[in-house]
Amino acid sequence: MASFDPRTGMTILDEATCWDLLSTAAVSRLAVVVGDDLEIFPINTVVDDRTIVFSTGEGTKLAAMTIARNVVVEADGYDDATGQAWSVVVKGEADRLDRFDDIDQAEKLPLHPWSGHPKQWFVRVRPRSVTGRRFAVTPD
Repeated sequence: MASFDPRTGMTILDEATCWDLLSTAAVSRLAVVVGDDLEIFPINTVVDDRTIVFSTGEGTKLAAMTIARNVVVEADGYDDATGQAWSVVVKGEADRLDRFDDIDQAEKLPLHPWSGHPKQWFVRVRPRSVTGRRFAVTPD
């Protein structure tokens, strides 16, 4: 159940609402540790049974998740009709899919990467925590 935070004026979203909103996000952001630094990447995601799945190619994201599997995925959106924005943050563990059955299942998901760059690997983020906020956008 959602609750209102009078201190911030934001509605704290329950987990079910967070998952519903995540399933509508066209693009999310993935934060990973790279060496002694943090990096953030836009990713196209799909929600699958309360996990997040995305595809990626060889490179920094895949290498970082292999070394340190802890990741953060964030998505947000705006509803023109209500004038409200939302933000959902998922903290969890990323696993590159390497079993045939898992890859086969991921290939059947409605995942539509924006980039034409080869993305031969699928990654599933299993959440440890899911939090979200909704708030009215202040007019200009």
